[in-house]
Amino acid sequence: MQEKKYKVEAVKLKEEVSCKFTESVSPVGQLELIDRIDKLGLSGSFEVETKEALENTILDSMKSNSSSKEEDLYATALCFRLLREHGYHASQDMLKDFFDGKGKLPSDINTLVELLEGSHLSMDGEYLLNDIRLFSTKNLKNLSTSSDINRLTNNPLAWRVRWYDVRRHIISAQNCKNTNPMLLQLAKLNFNIIQATHQNDLKDVIRWWRNLCIVEDLDFTRDRIVESFFFAAGIASEAQHGSMRKWLTKVIQLILIIDDVYDIYGSLTEVQQFTRAIEKWDPKEVQKLPTCIQICFRALHDTMEEISIEIERKNDGPPTLPHLKQGWINFCKALLVEATWYHKGHIPTLEEYLDNGWTSSSGQLLSFHVIFGLTNYKTTNETLDLCKNCQEIIYHTSVIIRLCNDQGTSTAELERGDVASSIICYMLEENVSEDVAREHIESIILNSWKKINYHFNILPKSHRKIVKHVINEARMAHVMYHSGDGFGVQDGETQDQVLINLIEPLI
Repeated sequence: MQEKKYKVEAVKLKEEVSCKFTESVSPVGQLELIDRIDKLGLSGSFEVETKEALENTILDSMKSNSSSKEEDLYATALCFRLLREHGYHASQDMLKDFFDGKGKLPSDINTLVELLEGSHLSMDGEYLLNDIRLFSTKNLKNLSTSSDINRLTNNPLAWRVRWYDVRRHIISAQNCKNTNPMLLQLAKLNFNIIQATHQNDLKDVIRWWRNLCIVEDLDFTRDRIVESFFFAAGIASEAQHGSMRKWLTKVIQLILIIDDVYDIYGSLTEVQQFTRAIEKWDPKEVQKLPTCIQICFRALHDTMEEISIEIERKNDGPPTLPHLKQGWINFCKALLVEATWYHKGHIPTLEEYLDNGWTSSSGQLLSFHVIFGLTNYKTTNETLDLCKNCQEIIYHTSVIIRLCNDQGTSTAELERGDVASSIICYMLEENVSEDVAREHIESIILNSWKKINYHFNILPKSHRKIVKHVINEARMAHVMYHSGDGFGVQDGETQDQVLINLIEPLI
C-alpha cells in the first residue's frame, strides 16, 4: 500500500519537474539540469525531455557560442560529455580551441572535472582527448587532494555504475542550496521504490539458494549470493528487469562455484572429465567424479534448464538453452586451460594469457545471458545478429573484467599459489616490478574502454538499450575489484556498498 502511494506521488512530481525543461533558462542551466537528472538516477523518467533539450536548445546555442572564456569552456566541456553519454555525435574538435597542447588548461576545478570526465569517453585516435585526460588529471591532483578528486581520477564516471552513485549524489544534493526540492524529493522516492524492488528480488534468490541446499556439501567454495545479486543489480538496475537480475544472480553464484572447482578442489583429471560433461551436458558423465563435483554439475545443469525455460516464456522467443550452454562450454574450457597451466607449472606470456583469459573472465558467458534475457526477438537469428554486432564490445568488456579481477586479487592469488595473473605474467615476461606491470595493465584497460566507446557508438540505436547492460559488466568489475577482491573479502567495501544500496532506505 505504501509503495503504491509512493508511485502516485512520484508521477505527480515527474510532471512538475518536466515543466522545468520548458522554462526560460540559460543553455548552461539546461545542461546542468540534464546532468543532475542523470546523476540522481532519473534519466529514464525524462528521456523525451532530455532528447529534445539536447537536440534543440543546447546544440543550437553551443554552436553559436564559441568564445574562449573559462565559463564557456565549462559549458562546452559539459555539453561534450552529455552529448557523448547520450549517444550523440560530438567531435573532440569541440574542445580544441581551449587546449593548445602545452598544458594551459583552466584552473577552476569544475571545468577540469568536466574535461577529465569527457576525456574518458574517447575513442582510438582521439589524441587531443588523450592529452586533455593527462593534463586535467595532473592539474586536478595539484589543485586538490580531496577523496572526491582521487576517486574521479582513478575511477571516472564512464567506468562507474550509475545506479550505485545515485545515493551519494542525492545526499550531496541535499547539502546544495541550488537543488530543486521537487527534483530531490522525486530522486529519493525513486531510489526507495527501486531499492524495495531490488530487496524483493534478493529475497527470491536467497530462497532459491537455500532451497538448492548445496553450501553444506561444498565447504571449498564461496557462499556469495548477496554479492552476486549486488553484481547483477549493477548490470540491470531498472525496476522492470527483475527477472534478469534473478537469472544473472544465479549464474554469477554458479560461476563462483565452478571457478572454485577448477582452481581449488578438482585435480587435473577431474576437471578434464568435468569439462567433457559440460560439453555433452550429460549428468552421466560425472558419475565417477567426487560427490562434490557431481553436486556442482547437477546444480548448474538444473538451474540452466530452468532459466532457459523462463527466458523463452517471458520473451515468447525461440530456444535459448543451446546458446547459453555454449557460453558455459567456452567458460569451462578456458578454466581448464588455466588449470592445465597451473598443474604443469607453465607461466604464459601476457598475450597468451589474455587470449584465454577474456573467456575465463566469464564476461562472454554473462553477456549471452544479458542479450538472450533482454531481447524479445521471435527468431534465434535476430538475437545472434545482435551478439555478432557487439562481439567486439563483449570481448573488450571481458578483458576489463579479467584485468580488474587480477588487479584486485593478484597479490592474494600469488601468496595462495594460484595460476599466474596478468600482472605476474607481465612481470616475468618483461622482468619488471609489480608497479610497472600494474601500470601496463591499467593502460590496457584504458584502451579497451576506448574500443568499447567506439563500437558502442557505431551500433544501431535499436541495439544500444540492450548492449549498455553488457557494458555495465565492465563497470561492475571496477566496482567489485576497485579496493581488493569484492567477492573474496566479505567485510570490505562491497559490504558497505550492499548496505547503502540494497538495505538502507533514504529518509
